[in-house]
Parts: sequence; structure tokens; C-alpha cells
Amino acid sequence: MENRAHALAAGLFVIFLAAAAAVAAMWFTGGTAARDKYLLVSDSPVTGLNPQAMVRYRGVSVGKVENIQLDPKDSHTILIRIAVDRSLPLTKNAYAQLGYQGLTGLAFVQLNDEGGEAERLQTDSDDPARIPLRPSALDSITNSGQRLLGNANVLMERLNLLLDDQNRERFAHILENTEGVTSRLRGVVGQLEPGLKRLPGLAADASSLLRHTDQLIVDLNQMTTRINQGGAVDSLSQTAGELTETMQKLREVTEGIARNSRSVDRVLLQLEEQPRSLLFGRSPPPPGPGEDGFVPPGNK
Repeated sequence: MENRAHALAAGLFVIFLAAAAAVAAMWFTGGTAARDKYLLVSDSPVTGLNPQAMVRYRGVSVGKVENIQLDPKDSHTILIRIAVDRSLPLTKNAYAQLGYQGLTGLAFVQLNDEGGEAERLQTDSDDPARIPLRPSALDSITNSGQRLLGNANVLMERLNLLLDDQNRERFAHILENTEGVTSRLRGVVGQLEPGLKRLPGLAADASSLLRHTDQLIVDLNQMTTRINQGGAVDSLSQTAGELTETMQKLREVTEGIARNSRSVDRVLLQLEEQPRSLLFGRSPPPPGPGEDGFVPPGNK
């Protein structure tokens, strides 16, 4: 009886161990659910992703990573073999991204589908269908930050070249020359201002001259009319007096116009003889006898 009890205990132990081994095998192989195989294709690094990593579809666990290797035809391409539940409705618009678990740095595969009326993605265990692995949001931010830092470095180098000692001296000379030209231009404007102020007076005198000329013509017409009407000599004498007064006013207006014309002619003559005086001011007169720099005519 004792031997039979030992044999029964040994048999039960073997059965229990076999069941535990089967359960463990099912656990490590992902259970008994039928799964489809897919290949994720990535051109960027997959740091943190390891075999047996979780595969999720919109946050739901649907499979595991089976293998990670380089493409034999292109060493820049990474092939990631995954196994997901056959009931998962993946279409030709499906794509994958890497997700990261907290601060551990461990990655998992996140499957997504752009939606739309796309055909279901057909796959085979011997020739798995390929799904693109797109850069994650973190990868995009990292790449953008690296490009931004590179552009900032290039910009700083160009600014250093632009603002070297030689260029700073040139900028200082340009500012000094600009200030000098502005001062000279202000002086030229000051010289031209009196002549410009006289122009309205000249126009007013011209207008007055025209009005007196019109009056003269009217007076001449009236005188002619009186003579034609056979008026007395007194009328002729009165008309002559009025004509004399009108001629006096005409002479005064003409003299004013002549004065203003001479002022404007002087300004224009100065600009014609020395055009550079508009920017640099009037040149000083040549030194005379007894002054520094005087050269007699015969020694030129």
C-alpha cells in the first residue's frame, strides 16, 4: 500500500508539472489565440524597443514583438517582426509608431489606422505584409530641435563674420560720413531758403504787374474812346495824368521783379558753377595776395 501511495503521488506531481509547463509555454508564446505576422519597416533608430515588447492598437494590447533585425538588402532599414491578434482589423492605411513607458526608456509599438474605406491588409506567415513605422512625436521634436540648433549655430557664425573688427570700423565710417553729409545738406538748405522765400513775393509782383498792365490797357482804351468822341483837351490832359500814374506803378512793380529775379539768378548761378555745393556747401574763395596759399598768376 505504501509503494502504491508513493507511485500515485509521483504521478500526480508529473501531471501537475506538465500542466504548469503547458501553461508557461502558452504564456510565453502568447496563448492559444491565432495571430498574424507583420513586418514593421523603419528608416529611423528604434532605441528602447526589444523583442517581446508590447504591441498596442489604440492603447489596447494586441500582440508582441517577435524579432528585430536589419534588412539584408539595406542596412539602413530596420525590420521588426510582430505578431498580433488575427481579429485585429488592420487595413492598408495602417501605420505604426513607437511609444515610451514613463521614464524607463522602454518602448512599445503603437499601431494606428488612418481610417477611410481601405481594403483589409492581407498577410502571410512566410511573407508578412509590411507596415511603415513613422517617427513618433518625441522623435519629431528631437529632430526639429537638432535642426534648429544647427541653424542657430550657422546664424551665429555668419553674425560673427559680419560683425568682425574690420566691418565694425566700416560701419562707423559710414555713420560718420552720413552725419557729415546731413550737416552739409542742412547748410545748403539754409543758403537756399532766402531765395526760396522770395519766390512767393516774385509771383505776387508778377501778378501785380499783370493787374496794372490790364489797368493800363483799360486806360488806353478809355483815352482812345474819348479822343474818338471828340472830347476836349482837358479830357486828354486828365487821361495823360492817369496814364503817368499807372506807368509809375508799373515801373515800381518791374523793379521789384528785377530784384527778385537777380536773387534767384544768383542762387541758380551758384548751383550751376558749383553743383557739389548742394551737398557739401559753398567752396571758399581762392586766397588773395598776402593770404596763405596765394599763388601769383605767373607761377601757375
